[in-house]
Amino acid sequence: MTKKTAELSPESVARVERKRLAAEEGARALADVQRQGIEVRKNMARLREAREAKEAEEARLTAAPTFKKRSKKQAR
Repeated sequence: MTKKTAELSPESVARVERKRLAAEEGARALADVQRQGIEVRKNMARLREAREAKEAEEARLTAAPTFKKRSKKQAR
């Protein structure tokens, strides 16, 4: 009752071809998602560095003491 592998029906050949194409497309999609994830992480790291540099600069500016010039009292 079992068919020999050499005698595949056109339907089974088409099914195998669809499965092969789906597997290839799935692999391409997975690679694309991974590539996008890498790009997102790189961009997040770049933005984090920029934010931390800005925060450090702001902290440096606010922590720096500001000196006012004293006016000399005039003697009368």
